[in-house]
Amino acid sequence: MRGTFAVLLLSCAGCQTSTTDGLVASSAPPEISGSAASAIAGDMVTKFAEQIGPANGTIILKPDSSPFGQALETSLKGWGYAVATDQQTDGQKEIPLAYVVDSHEGQILVRMSTSTVELGRAYQTTLSGASPASPLSVMRRG
Repeated sequence: MRGTFAVLLLSCAGCQTSTTDGLVASSAPPEISGSAASAIAGDMVTKFAEQIGPANGTIILKPDSSPFGQALETSLKGWGYAVATDQQTDGQKEIPLAYVVDSHEGQILVRMSTSTVELGRAYQTTLSGASPASPLSVMRRG
């Protein structure tokens, strides 16, 4: 289990955002099934909402047509967050969000980053979607 966390942290080390530098390119492999992508995005957005609070700004995402990218956008909107993928906002508070989804030793590793918090978790895919295979890792920035 510790090896999975180390790989998660190392494989996603470049997944950082900055309100002055813009977003890094988010990535998710297209081979993740739609049901797994939806289950993972739903879980991660629930944890994201617990960390940053209610929808009080616009989430800025790089456009992504992968199943996870689409599921993440849908899940964020389902939680009441405004989402802009074209980097255009209506003047609200902007929350840049980047993510990395990768596979390692049969698990899906996910990391989501904003300028204030990073969340990471490993998932095991199932026939009906995916389920957490590790505790949630949370790192807060000052």
